[in-house]
Amino acid sequence: MNTTRRLLAVLAVASIAAIGLVGCSALGTGGSDAARVDEASAQDASAAAEGEDQDTAVVITGRISIVAADPVAAASEATTIVTDAGGRVSGRTERSAEDGGQASAELTLRIPAEVIEEVRSDLGGLGDVKETSLESTEVGSIQRDLDARVTTLRASIARYTEWLGTASETSDLIELETAIADRQTELESLEAQSRSLEDQVAMSTITLSLSSEYVAPVTAPQNFGEALVVGWNGFGAFWGAMLIAIGVGLPWLVLIAAVVTGVIWLVARNRRRQELKPAVSAAMPAAVLFGMPEEATSEATPPEGTTPAPR
Repeated sequence: MNTTRRLLAVLAVASIAAIGLVGCSALGTGGSDAARVDEASAQDASAAAEGEDQDTAVVITGRISIVAADPVAAASEATTIVTDAGGRVSGRTERSAEDGGQASAELTLRIPAEVIEEVRSDLGGLGDVKETSLESTEVGSIQRDLDARVTTLRASIARYTEWLGTASETSDLIELETAIADRQTELESLEAQSRSLEDQVAMSTITLSLSSEYVAPVTAPQNFGEALVVGWNGFGAFWGAMLIAIGVGLPWLVLIAAVVTGVIWLVARNRRRQELKPAVSAAMPAAVLFGMPEEATSEATPPEGTTPAPR
């Protein structure tokens, strides 16, 4: 009887121990599966968050025009505002007022995207804001495409590098090295594009234009003294222009006068010749006119004051 009881007790303890072991094993397996599920969920969440960040990645560009009393001083204040916000000035052009014109300054600002509205509000205190234009461009798909191409090229370079280590033929070595160099060049270009795009997303580009108030110049005289000055200046300008015109045209005038004088001299010479022709013709002897000998003419013509003898 005692032996039977002891046997039953041993069997009961063994059964309890077996049930405990099975329970612990099941608990351990379930915990491991849960950990794997949690890890996978975390990875999916991380990937989703990364995709969401890339989808909402935008490049902000714009222009702000402000009229300020002193544009140059306002430009210095704008530089301080931007640098205090963590940005920088990548370009600056200033022009002082000359002859009553407008003074102006133009700055190219790189501002952190997360504080763009705060900086814009602070810049508005520099003067009278005339224009504000901001434009947002989504670049998430471009970023994903660049990342995918970079990842593919890196894997390709690693694979070609591995093959290079096992190649024995010279032609294979040359081909593999060429392929690696080409892919490395393309990879560097894509990485540069990716960095540039990331910089554009992180730092917005704003062009700030500062100018003074336009004041129309006064052209009409306001009193007798100003009118006299204007009249005298006009008088001097007129005669000065006349002298310049005469100086420019004097060589041509001399040439024209010489030509006209020559023409008048030729006309007068021809006219004198025409006037002398009748007188010469009347004074010439008839023999010359009719072709008779000079001796016959002298015999036929009696001397002056004598009567010809009868024949």
